[in-house]
Amino acid sequence: MLLNEFLLLGAFLFCTGVYGVLARKNGVLVLMSIELILNAVNVNLVAFGAFHNNTTGQIFALFVIAIAAAEVGVGLAIVLLIYRNRRSIDLTEVDLMKG
Repeated sequence: MLLNEFLLLGAFLFCTGVYGVLARKNGVLVLMSIELILNAVNVNLVAFGAFHNNTTGQIFALFVIAIAAAEVGVGLAIVLLIYRNRRSIDLTEVDLMKG
């Protein structure tokens, strides 16, 4: 397979993730969109690593996966805290929590 096929897949995933972050109001869906963006980065890192015949891209992809796991943990904790306080995970109402 060619490099540009993987780059097109990564670009599609990235654009879908950016659209999800900008258009969604649900906190869980925004977190899922951020995961799509990080997975697009992983596809590109592995594709470029395979293109240059080294494992650097795969190593960086493992670091991105670790960061994504931490992001999910912290993000879900924040979403649960918002739900506990507001009884909704609508992100447009988060600015009402300023004190």
